[in-house]
Order: sequence, then C-alpha cells, then structure tokens
Amino acid sequence: MNNFEFKNQTEILFGKGQASKISERIPTDANVLFLYGGGSIKKNGVFDDVTKALKGFSYVEFSGVEPNPTFETLLKALAVIEEQNIDFILAVGGGSVIDGAKFLAAAANFDGEPWDILEKGAQFSNPLPIGAVLTLPATGSESNGNSVVTKKATQQKLAFGHPSVQPVFAILDPVYTFTLPSKQISNGTVDAFVHVIEQYLTYPVNSPIQDGFAETILRTLIQEGPKALQNPKDYDTRANVMWAATMALNGLIGQGVPQDWATHMIGHEFTALYGLDHAQTLAIVLPALMRRQKQQKRAKIIQLGTEVFKLEANSEDALVEATIDATQAFFEQMQVKTHISDYGLEKSAVDEVLAKLKENARFKLGEHQDITLDVSKEILEMAY
Repeated sequence: MNNFEFKNQTEILFGKGQASKISERIPTDANVLFLYGGGSIKKNGVFDDVTKALKGFSYVEFSGVEPNPTFETLLKALAVIEEQNIDFILAVGGGSVIDGAKFLAAAANFDGEPWDILEKGAQFSNPLPIGAVLTLPATGSESNGNSVVTKKATQQKLAFGHPSVQPVFAILDPVYTFTLPSKQISNGTVDAFVHVIEQYLTYPVNSPIQDGFAETILRTLIQEGPKALQNPKDYDTRANVMWAATMALNGLIGQGVPQDWATHMIGHEFTALYGLDHAQTLAIVLPALMRRQKQQKRAKIIQLGTEVFKLEANSEDALVEATIDATQAFFEQMQVKTHISDYGLEKSAVDEVLAKLKENARFKLGEHQDITLDVSKEILEMAY
C-alpha cells in the first residue's frame, strides 16, 4: 500500500427528514445562495422542505444549473454572489449543481479570470462554505472536493479539485430519489460503478481494505441498481444505491492505491462535443479500455471477475474476457448503451474526440501513463 493522508470533512446527515437540520448547520447570520437546477425540486417536495428549513435566513435563489454545469451559467450565478454579498452556498440537486457550487465557491474571492481555475489550475483562497442536499446519487460530489465544468464557447469540459471546496455538510434523504426518471437511475448507478473501477481496476499494491470496500460497493450497485429501476420507491434499495454512490468517491477507497481516470478523461470529450450524458460516455469507453489494457490490468480484472461478478472459467484468459463482457452487460442491463454508434454518432466522432484530447493535452492517461493518443484512438475505434 502506498503512503497517504486522508481527511473527510463532510458531515453526512442520512435518512428521512434530515433536511430539517439544515437550519442547525448554516450560520444564522449567513447570506445564502440557494442554488438548484431545472425546477424538478419544486415538484417532488424538496424545494418546500428546503425553504421551510431556510425560514428566518437571508437567502437568494438561483436556478437553471444544467446537467454538466456550464461556465456561462455559473458566471451569472457568480454575479449574484457578488451583488448580494453571498457568504454561504446551499446546493440542492445532483452532482452537477454541487459541482457548480464548488466552482462558485472557489471563484467568489478569486482575483482573476475564473476559467483559469479549471484550465490553468490557478490557485484560489478563502472559498465560500457549501452545504449540499443531494437529489441524484451518482457523482459522490456531496462529500469530495472535485468539480467538473463545461465551457460551451470552446467545447471544453475540465475539472479541478481542492479539499477547501468540499461541502461542510450533506443531506442524503433516499425519499428525494423516488421520483427520479429511470434514465437518471441508470446513469447514476453506472456513474458510481465506474468511479469505483477507476480506483480499483489498476494493479495490486496489497491493499485488502480498499479492495474489499470497493468490491462491496460494486456488488451493491450490481444488485441494487436493477432493483431501483424495477421499483423506484423501495426505500431500502434507494438508500443502498445512494450510500454506495457516496462511498464510491468520498476518497476512502482511493487512499494508498493507484488510480486510472482515463475513462473519465476520454469520456468528458464526448459530453463537451456532443452533449452525451456523463454516464453514457463512461459506458462507451470503459469496456473498450478494459479490452485494450487487459494485460496491464490483468490481475485486477481477474479479481473483479471472481470477487464481484463471481465468475468461473477454464482459464485466466477466458476469465478476463468474461469479466469484461459482464461489465458491459451490466451497463446494458442498466439501460445505458455501450457503443459510440448507439448514440447516432458517425465514425468521424473518433477523430473529433481524439482532436479534443490533443487540444486538452491528454497525452498520457491511465495508472501507468501509457494511454497515449495512439492508444486512445485504438480504444475509441474499439468502442465504435
């Protein structure tokens, strides 16, 4: 196991009715930005619960944060923060809203071009504190310091991360997920699954605790994801999926182990170029990447097959292939297609995505930094 330093500052308030405790977690004299997305929270009771909890607080609403939040929309929210002297952000929604809140928190007191935080890794200080009310379990953004933002003008989807923008508290009420469309249930399960894979499917470093936790999360998602599609209002199922998605990317299983993230880096370009859902891009890239990198990942693919999918085969080679097939089949079972062509894109998408990878300097990806542009092209061609 490699050296690591780990601290997770987010207080998780999990279960029914926990939104009532928001008022206990925000400073009484705070000027709050109530940040949310397209308005679905006004139909499922979340908006009412949050506004009730904010009674007596000074707050301003900002709605319209998109899936894959855009820099352009967030700049409008940043103007509200400056005009209203906002000093606390309450993000209510899925990972996109929470990611947007992190960018706003970082940019609020940043003296410079805000996009530099993402494009150039510009340093920022004194970010605004964030609270989160999660309505879509998927990204784990409610308990980590990572954020991804899309700039429509340049078709770039870039990330930044820092512990200082991690939410100080997060409300996780499974009831809030009961009304999610099936597509979002599918996407959220696949997204969480691939988050675990990016930290697990590399090479062994004698880390049985991290591996065991990762395998439990994966098995839970495989078992509970399809059940959530079939019976979206089953509380126990939704609770298990919600907690699995949080645990997938709160930092714990990634401590002391190598990580990959090539699937995400390649997948981001599909969203930036064509507007595909994040989970759809992951489902496209991962199976092909596993096939191209199966020798480098051989030991962990075998472990995935035996410990998670409970597969048996006549040979290790056959087990590797069966495990990759099982991964792809799980995505399809969750109603997320796994080929570029499934989304109506032409073969030219391969070269277009490759050009974006080059533009964004994605020259060496993966846990071994051996996924060059040429290898990325092979992966994309296999995924078509």
